[in-house]
Amino acid sequence: MKISKPASALVQLHHCWAAACFCLGMLAGTSSLAAECKKIIVSADPAYPPLHWHDGASLQGASIEVTTRILDDLGLAYEVRYVGPWKRVLFNAEAGNIDMVVTLKNTSERRRYLDFTSNAAFANPIVVFVPRVSNFKFDKWDDLKGKRGGVTLGNKFGDGFDEFMEAQLTIDSAQLPEASFKKMALGRIDYFITGLYTGMAYILEHELNAEFTSLNPSVTQSYNYMGFVKSSPCIKHLPDFDRRLGELKRQGVVQTIVDRNFERWHNLILEKKRAKNSPVVR
Repeated sequence: MKISKPASALVQLHHCWAAACFCLGMLAGTSSLAAECKKIIVSADPAYPPLHWHDGASLQGASIEVTTRILDDLGLAYEVRYVGPWKRVLFNAEAGNIDMVVTLKNTSERRRYLDFTSNAAFANPIVVFVPRVSNFKFDKWDDLKGKRGGVTLGNKFGDGFDEFMEAQLTIDSAQLPEASFKKMALGRIDYFITGLYTGMAYILEHELNAEFTSLNPSVTQSYNYMGFVKSSPCIKHLPDFDRRLGELKRQGVVQTIVDRNFERWHNLILEKKRAKNSPVVR
């Protein structure tokens, strides 16, 4: 014998079910709003000119100019934010505190929390810098064994060199390239591995061409990419950003921006020297 529920009970059950669906809908709507990409927060290494540097007030350089050009072309809101040294930039990306890192190597470690453009932004040859008086010979990676080297914290070089370095080399890390050049001058390390652009920019700025030089061949022929944070809602713009980056590269715009920023960096250095050497008027 079947016992039917009272109509009032069925009505109450229906009302409860409707209320639950409404609450779930509200929660889904709230979640959707929370995941909205209202503004893309961009950051970069503050000590890697001419690709990117911090001038004391804001981040500058070719990486920043290319990125903001593309975001403007796409009509997207953004903020270029200085968050500290390179290691802290990567920490903030992994923690989801920023949306984009520009520009950097595409490595397996970084792919845990970043998705990269398929188009490389810049060629970034990695080289060995040494004191000119050292007569340092370098033809292959094994030539670095038994010597003391330096790198900047957070830098990755790709092509298997990071694994080789960890397993085979004696390396001292520092927050800034400046520290490694000073260590070479003091004889505390024998060589410093960094991007050709960065090393040459430092040597140029401090008039150290007579003291340091870069060696051939390159340690790696690497490339820098744009990285979107995987956990960011702004990652949905990666395909359009990548497409526009490819267009600007084919048009020669990206290389023009790199050349302009190297010249800009050089002019900033000259201005600092002129200001330093100008007589003080009293």
